Amino acid sequence: MRRVVRQSKFRHVFGQAVKNDQCYDDIRVSRVTWDSAFCAVNPKFVAIIIEASGGGAFLVLPLHKTGRIDKSYPTVCGHTGPVLDIDWCPHNDQVIASGSEDCTVMVWQIPENGLVTSMSEPVVVLEGHSKRVGIITWHPTARNVLLSAGCDNQIIIWNVGTGEAMITLEDMHPDVIYNVCWNRNGSLICTACKDKSIRVIDPRKETIVAEKEKAHEGARPMRAIFLSDGNVLTTGFSRMSERQLALWNTQNMEEPMTVNEMDTSNGVLLPFYDPDTNVVYLCGKGDSSIRYFEITDEAPYVHFLNTFASKEPQRGMGYMPKRGLDVNKCEIARFFKLHERKCEPIVMTVPRKSDLFQDDLYPDTAGPDPALEAEEWFEGKNGDPILISLKNGYVPGKNREFKVVKKNILDNKVTKNTENSSPANKSGAAAGRPKSEAKLDEILKEIKSLKDLVSSQERRIITLEEQMSKLAL
Repeated sequence: MRRVVRQSKFRHVFGQAVKNDQCYDDIRVSRVTWDSAFCAVNPKFVAIIIEASGGGAFLVLPLHKTGRIDKSYPTVCGHTGPVLDIDWCPHNDQVIASGSEDCTVMVWQIPENGLVTSMSEPVVVLEGHSKRVGIITWHPTARNVLLSAGCDNQIIIWNVGTGEAMITLEDMHPDVIYNVCWNRNGSLICTACKDKSIRVIDPRKETIVAEKEKAHEGARPMRAIFLSDGNVLTTGFSRMSERQLALWNTQNMEEPMTVNEMDTSNGVLLPFYDPDTNVVYLCGKGDSSIRYFEITDEAPYVHFLNTFASKEPQRGMGYMPKRGLDVNKCEIARFFKLHERKCEPIVMTVPRKSDLFQDDLYPDTAGPDPALEAEEWFEGKNGDPILISLKNGYVPGKNREFKVVKKNILDNKVTKNTENSSPANKSGAAAGRPKSEAKLDEILKEIKSLKDLVSSQERRIITLEEQMSKLAL
């Protein structure tokens, strides 16, 4: 007899919103009309694009800073137009990039314990787009390689360490680009465009490897992401405005491997993919639910698992990397759902009776170490992600903060000869520089931020005393 119910360890995944005191309250989430997630998360911080008068800003909160966020809480506010997209660097949890309506991309270095005062000076400004920049995404395995796409229909790939635009992909997209996604090792990108085409592009050869016109018939925005096996998953709309999920083999894009039709809501479906478990989560903008599906090798390939439903619609969504999850609670995903005035974490769990580490739920996952330097990738090398085990929970390595390479890269005062030197020379220089000096820099920075905090509190006390004396009179 054929089994009626498909066997899967993710069939009983359930979602749960955290209690109110663990939410981030009183945040004015951005109202800009752009279909990005508005939120980026890593194991240290949550960043949220907010409403800002006279420019663009986003909040960066340490994960533990829950509760009501004061209106005077410092922001990252260097852009002169609204911020449209933000993305944390996968190889350094204190570095974040932002793209804005002011046509620039900025890269910021957040202090280890979060912001003490508002930050308006980025480490590097990347200028090259002639219209607003709506898409930002870091290379998954090469250090300091950043991709940006703008409403000028161009894709630019930057070496952040030198602040240079290394690759510019023009004339490939005749209309607005909806999204761009790297594949697992960062050798290819896939894009969804307003002309209803899905394209797979080799950015270093500047060639289109595969293309499918009218991937979804509907006129509303599409999304395309790479899966770990090299297939492409797309979300879009049918001609009857039904929302669709389709799977494509990049070797043969004539017909989709499968198409799932869902409902007739008009919110864009943002896909979030977990390459370790092969589960994809679909969050519709303006929806109040998260649908999740398992992708397998056998037909029908895409299997609906369940829906997490809530009452409030979502304005945006952040997705925690695997290394930021609590493995002791069998947590397989954590979302940060943006409401109009708050950010609410939602935890996805696989129910298990045992307290032991569940190695079938947590295969080795991509860690924070890059497989390649930027120069190596631009020269044509590829590297798969360097995997780490989550068996004892992810502990961020302290020594990572003191690497000289990081200093070199994220200083715009990099000397030209350092840029041109080979990675071997770099590692030699890094070994030569005493660790204590780097440690001293870190301590001095900490002291400076504490001094700033003390002086700002002193000013506050003085003004309060003045007010009190006036009241006394």
